[in-house]
Amino acid sequence: MRIGDAAAAAGTTPRALRFYEANGLLPPPRRTRTGQRVYGPREVARLRVIRELLGLGLTIADIRDCADRLDLLEDDTLPPYGGPGACAKPTGIVTRRIATLDAEIARLTTLREQLAARIGTEPAIGMLAPATR
Repeated sequence: MRIGDAAAAAGTTPRALRFYEANGLLPPPRRTRTGQRVYGPREVARLRVIRELLGLGLTIADIRDCADRLDLLEDDTLPPYGGPGACAKPTGIVTRRIATLDAEIARLTTLREQLAARIGTEPAIGMLAPATR
């Protein structure tokens, strides 16, 4: 399938596919005689996993660091570490990203508590008192 069809099947845009290719997340695709990119079901599955990982908070750099494992896709899932076809050693990418998210949650929780203390009340989550003029 051509780039537009592959992008639609993966829930993204042709521009994103070119971006993923330029950043090493997708290998260079096959090309027609006229130079148009051609993608198959395996590439679409890889794109879906890339989009899922980005949605879970991983960065382009994180995914690039484990891009070699994306070739091991079966039915839109990655093989477990240590299992058949898995990488020889885990890279710790997910562990580091979870630690980063935990630190950001702690920072935001502290900020929320400071703001609530500053206004002298504990506002309901999502319900700040309107500003007075």
